[in-house]
Amino acid sequence: MSVKNYFTLNFPANSSNESFARVVVASFAAQLDPTLEELTDVKTAVSEAVTNAIIHGYNEGQGEITLTGSLGNDGSLTVMVKDEGVGIADLEQAREPLFTTRPDLERSGMGFTIIENFMDRVEVDSAPGKGTAVTMTKKFSLKGSGGHEKT
Repeated sequence: MSVKNYFTLNFPANSSNESFARVVVASFAAQLDPTLEELTDVKTAVSEAVTNAIIHGYNEGQGEITLTGSLGNDGSLTVMVKDEGVGIADLEQAREPLFTTRPDLERSGMGFTIIENFMDRVEVDSAPGKGTAVTMTKKFSLKGSGGHEKT
């Protein structure tokens, strides 16, 4: 797949930047003229990934998140959310619905489940002490313009 456009952005792992990341990706994805539902799916997945990096990757401490996005000529959007935090020891367990390492914060443990339900493909690369990279891809329909088919 060839890349049509891309961006890279680094920002502090502050919860106030979660909405910033969501808006950046939505603005970038708008070039593909997604439906509102597709855009909402992507925004939700990005929010979950960034929140996971802040809450679990850095345990709400200091750190930096790298957000990258690329648009493919096939109408796909790929987003990567990467932290250099504590990493995940057991990826299979972390991806189980309702599993959380932070029950003290009343986390639902649904982050990866939500991401996987809203995106077409999700890859997680992580190792203890080396951080986590969540790469998500969504292929947009050809409808665009708020759900109306193009003619």
